[in-house]
Amino acid sequence: MVFCYDSMSLQDSIYHLFLLAMQEKYKKKFTKELLEWHEHVNERDLPWKKERDPYKIWLSEVILQQTRALQGLPYYLKFTEAYPTIKDLAGAKDDDVFRMWQGLGYYNRCRNMLFTARYITEELDGVFPNSYEKILNLKGVGTYTASAIASFAFGLPNAVVDGNVYRVLSRCYGIHTPFDTTEGKVEFSLLAGTLLDTTNSAAYNQAIMDLGATVCKPTGALCIECPVESICYARKNDMVAQLPVRSKKITVKKRYFNYLVIMFKDELLIHKRGGGDIWENLHEPYLVATPEVMQWEDIASTDVFKKLITGKYVVERMEKSTQRLTHQVIDATFYEIRLQQKDINCSEDFFWVEKKSLKNLAFPKTVLSFLKNNAYF
Repeated sequence: MVFCYDSMSLQDSIYHLFLLAMQEKYKKKFTKELLEWHEHVNERDLPWKKERDPYKIWLSEVILQQTRALQGLPYYLKFTEAYPTIKDLAGAKDDDVFRMWQGLGYYNRCRNMLFTARYITEELDGVFPNSYEKILNLKGVGTYTASAIASFAFGLPNAVVDGNVYRVLSRCYGIHTPFDTTEGKVEFSLLAGTLLDTTNSAAYNQAIMDLGATVCKPTGALCIECPVESICYARKNDMVAQLPVRSKKITVKKRYFNYLVIMFKDELLIHKRGGGDIWENLHEPYLVATPEVMQWEDIASTDVFKKLITGKYVVERMEKSTQRLTHQVIDATFYEIRLQQKDINCSEDFFWVEKKSLKNLAFPKTVLSFLKNNAYF
């Protein structure tokens, strides 16, 4: 009943996978047990699960990309309250939306979200696309998000395949093919589509994702609470910790950001970050990026600093923080510098902002935490 795919060719593995999934009794048991668990046991209550409005489902999916449900929940509630329709979001100011997004990270999601809201409003008369293919063509929407919207909003027979689904199917079916390869994506998509209850795709998709999130967890899986434990390959073969398999090892780059928080009286010198790097269009103090950790004395002795600040100043505070991104770790050091005179030599894209107005701007999480912790607003 169970096949291991690591020693098979792609063609053979797909063939055996197809045969396995098509065994009617196995398919029926998996899907039946999963749906019964969802109806009678699953208590994961999230507001977007009750939605049929494609705009709000799309909004929730954008927020939940690279974000845990509990972390994304307050953002979803804020956005739906501030922008109850896609036209409301499309008409919002960029800075207002980015400020509301603060803390979620991956700001490219926010940019794509605004672009798509305006495209649907202006080009599609505010009507959300109702087919998988058209949804997939929206900016920032991939195969998973398109399948989720098609299923949850329109009841279309599209199977969702996210990290939770990879984990459930890999463990239950004993799939050793890495899920982050072309071969793995083909196998998992085929299996997910075959097991899908096409008459109730929304319930099935929600059930398998919830099962992965609450029971078949990455670590500390609650196997005795799993509705498909009796047919789970990983459970029978003591391989829960080994599945699913990932082929790529994520390389993490470490970056050193030295922020000069330059103050004159009640004003702070800031600028908006440009494109081509993280945190595009967000605001920050003057940044000195270095290839390694530098002490204040070394920074103050650089030609850049000497040219920047020509008058007298006092360093009033130094604070460190670290932020982990997907492929980067930002090691940030903040130096609060108070000028005695407003003597500064910097490019025109820097400007002075009163402390009371800082709350109206959007900042990266690292900078926002520093400002809040030190009572800037």
